[in-house]
Amino acid sequence: MMKYLQKLGKAIMLPVAVLPVAAIMMGIGYAMCPATMQGGDVTGIIQIIGFALVKIGSAVIDKLPMLFAVGVAIGLSKDQHGAAGLAGLVAFLTVTTVLNSGVVATMMGAEEAPLAFTKIDNAFIGIISGITASVCYNKFSSAQLPTALAFFSGKRCVPIVTSFVMVAESAILYFVWPMLFNALVWVGEQIMGLGPVGAGLYAFANRLLIPTGLHHALNAVFWFDIAGIADINKFWGFAEGGIKGVTGMYQAGFFPVMMFGLPAAAFAMYQTAKPEKKQYAAGILIAGAVASFVSGVTEPLEFSFMFLAPGLYLVHAVLTGISVAVAAAFHWTAGFCFSAGVTDFIFSCRLPMANQPFMLLVQGVVFAVIYYVVFRAVITKFDLPTPGREKEDLDAEMTAVLANDDFTKVAAIILEGLGGKGNVVTLDNCITRLRLEIKDYTLVDEKKIKSAGVAGVMRPSKTSVQVIVGTKVQFVADEMQKML
Repeated sequence: MMKYLQKLGKAIMLPVAVLPVAAIMMGIGYAMCPATMQGGDVTGIIQIIGFALVKIGSAVIDKLPMLFAVGVAIGLSKDQHGAAGLAGLVAFLTVTTVLNSGVVATMMGAEEAPLAFTKIDNAFIGIISGITASVCYNKFSSAQLPTALAFFSGKRCVPIVTSFVMVAESAILYFVWPMLFNALVWVGEQIMGLGPVGAGLYAFANRLLIPTGLHHALNAVFWFDIAGIADINKFWGFAEGGIKGVTGMYQAGFFPVMMFGLPAAAFAMYQTAKPEKKQYAAGILIAGAVASFVSGVTEPLEFSFMFLAPGLYLVHAVLTGISVAVAAAFHWTAGFCFSAGVTDFIFSCRLPMANQPFMLLVQGVVFAVIYYVVFRAVITKFDLPTPGREKEDLDAEMTAVLANDDFTKVAAIILEGLGGKGNVVTLDNCITRLRLEIKDYTLVDEKKIKSAGVAGVMRPSKTSVQVIVGTKVQFVADEMQKML
């Protein structure tokens, strides 16, 4: 299970890589054009440019679930073929269309669909769509159909099969999704009377539910007028009944985490990355840290480690809960319209409901230290595979040198050592290794494989073989694919 989660985490890195730039564009855009967030007319060249930046950035952020569907499908497919990505897109469009609030309302014979179906296009559905598409691709991409349907054989049939599978999954979600959504709304209503402790529990659950998309249900209870709290509406003056020092308690504690805590966690992950992988890690972590600080968009950072190191993400959820509880206990309040980045913080400080908001900066500095120390300690103590620390990134693998650069010859030798193409079920590769599933492990000749100049051979199980090639593994894998 853990191995699969780590593979899923790597697959998610493909779509996550495009998020930081989009988030930064949105943060800069909000700063240039406050009207985008607060309402009002967009006038002047600066505001128009800012408005455009917000819309360009949101075009990516708003489609994150769809990006997950495509990226996960490609990342988990056996040969990372584009057909798997197309199947992922088809899967996502199928489920979000079938369970669209308008369609559901029609099927139920009601004027409006349950609130749960207004949030169906979320990250969880995107990931499920991608996983479903990858499973269908791995199973049916080589399927042979009767002559009359031969055109649809192989990879062409995968999106078709995937769409039918997603219809079946949609039928299940039609009954299950509202129950999950309503259960979370009920939980939110139960903890809203617990004061600062309840605020902390809410924030803890909020972070845990991010991968599923069900955090929207919980947010609706505390931020909007589901149970009468309407924390965001009252803080920004969109609704009456706000109390200074109380209104904003379900928002304020996120600022220290998103502006200070997560960037510090990113620094800890960078420092604990393997020396030869620091540049790779920096590309992901620095951009994610800037996005978190400027705009409060945390997905680029959180998704970079939540599946690779689930335990570390749990630690992050606990620290977030503590931060929100502390801010609520001291009645330090600030609010956001978009998310808890510096842009929203600056604007919210001027509002009547803001109470000692600059103390959140002090709290942020403290939490930056806590996040850095805790993340660094946990990562090193448990040897967690955060960005730049993945298990396959061993020095011997990264420095492995093939006998020569005739990749066709190297691939042929390895394939012969594996018992020939008839013994190979699937072929995949990571940064440094060929990963193969085989039929008969007794046919594998490690000595023959090593004669190609590879760094080593590993056998995780009787049906799995990993050949440590080095950083040129992709070229060898491409040649082997041609031979299979």
